[in-house]
Amino acid sequence: MASAQERNIWKTLGPGILFASTAIGVSHLVQSTQAGANYGYSLLWAVIIANVLKYPFFEYGSRYANATGTSIIDGYKKLGKPFIWGYFIITIGSMFFVSAAVGKVTTGFMQNLFGISSTYTAMAIIFTVCGAILISGKYKVLDGLIKIIGTVLVVSTLFAFIMTLIHGRSGDTGLFELSWFPEGDNIVFLIALMGWMPTAVDLSAWNSLWTVERIKQTGYQPKLKETLLDFRIGYWASALLSICFVTLGAFLMFGTGQKFSPGMAGFANDVISLYTAAIGDWSYLIIASAAFSIMFGTCIAIFDGYGRALTRVTTLLFQKNDSDDKPERKYQIGVAITVIGSFIVIALFENNADGFKFLVNFAQTLSFIIAPFVAWANFKLVSKNQIGDKSPGLTMKVLSIAGIIFLSGFSVYYLFLLISPFFS
Repeated sequence: MASAQERNIWKTLGPGILFASTAIGVSHLVQSTQAGANYGYSLLWAVIIANVLKYPFFEYGSRYANATGTSIIDGYKKLGKPFIWGYFIITIGSMFFVSAAVGKVTTGFMQNLFGISSTYTAMAIIFTVCGAILISGKYKVLDGLIKIIGTVLVVSTLFAFIMTLIHGRSGDTGLFELSWFPEGDNIVFLIALMGWMPTAVDLSAWNSLWTVERIKQTGYQPKLKETLLDFRIGYWASALLSICFVTLGAFLMFGTGQKFSPGMAGFANDVISLYTAAIGDWSYLIIASAAFSIMFGTCIAIFDGYGRALTRVTTLLFQKNDSDDKPERKYQIGVAITVIGSFIVIALFENNADGFKFLVNFAQTLSFIIAPFVAWANFKLVSKNQIGDKSPGLTMKVLSIAGIIFLSGFSVYYLFLLISPFFS
C-alpha cells in the first residue's frame, strides 16, 4: 500500500504536468525542432538559458498560490491598479491570437493523422471537442486527460531521442559550426525561441490558478515542498524535452539540405518523419498519434488557462466583491469566449497569412515588452512581507535578479529591432 506521504504527493500532482503540456506544444515540438534542424547545436545555449533564467517567475505562481490560497492574479491587484489592468490588457491582447496559433498547429497534426483535407473541418472538430471537454468536465477531466497525454509524450520523445543517438547523425555539418548569435532575419527566430521558451512569462499566473483549483478538487492543502515538487517535475521535464527536440532536429535534418514544409499539415508530416527516421517506418502511426496528442494537450491547456485567467481578472476588475459567486458559469463563459474568438481569428485570416502573422507577432511583442514587469511583480509578491516564511531563499533571489536583468535586456533589444527600420 502507498504511504500517506505518497498519497499526498499524488493528490498534489497535476498543475506541473499541465504547465509542461502548455509549454511543450509550440515552443518544443515546433521551435526547438526547427532550431536543431536549421542551426544544429548553435542555439542550444539559448534554450538552456531561457529555461534556467525564467524558472523563478513560473515557480512563484505555484509558491504564491500555496502560501495564500489565491492566484497570483489576486496578488497583482494588491500591487495596484496598473498591475491588474496591465495583466488584463495583455490577456485580452494575446489570448485569441496565441490560441489561434496553437489551434492551427494542432489542426495540421490532426489533418496529417486522419487524412482530413479540409482545414476548417479539422479546426472545427478540435475547437468543439476542447470546448466541450472543458465546459462540461472542468478541471477533473482536464487533469486526468493531461496526465495520460503527458505520459505518452515523455515516453515517445525519450524513446525517439535514444534511438536518434543510436542512429547517429544524418548530416555532415558540424553541430556547432554556425554562429551562436545569428544575424539579419535569423535574429527574429532567436528572439522568438528565447521569448517563448518554455512559454511566455505572463502565463506564470496559470500555475497559481491550477494550483488553487487542484486544492479545491482534492480538498487537500499540500505542503509548500509538495506543491514545488509537482511544479519542478513538470518544468524540468519540459526543459529536458526541449533539448531532446533540438537534438532530433540537429541529428536528423541539420546539414542534410532538408527543410520543413511551409504548410501546417506538411510541417506536421516532416516532424513525424524525424521520429520515424530514428525509430523505423513501422512507428509512423504511433508517432503521429503521439504528436497529435501532444498538440491536443497543449491546445486544451491553452483554452483552459486563458479561460481561467480571463474569468479571474475580470472578476477582480469589474465585480465589487472579489469572491466568485458563480465560478462555474463564469469559467464556462471564459472558455467559450476563448474558443469562439480564436476560431473567428483563424477564419478571418485563413487566406491572409501575412495578416495572421502580424496578429501573432503583435501578441508576441506584447508578451515580450511586459515580461520584465510580470517577472518583477512575481518576485515582489513572494517576498517575506507578502508570504512570510514561504518566501524563496538566497539562491532563488539571485537567480530572480539575473532573470529580470535578462528579460529587461531582451525586451529592450527586441524593441530596438522593431523601431530601428524607421531610423535607417
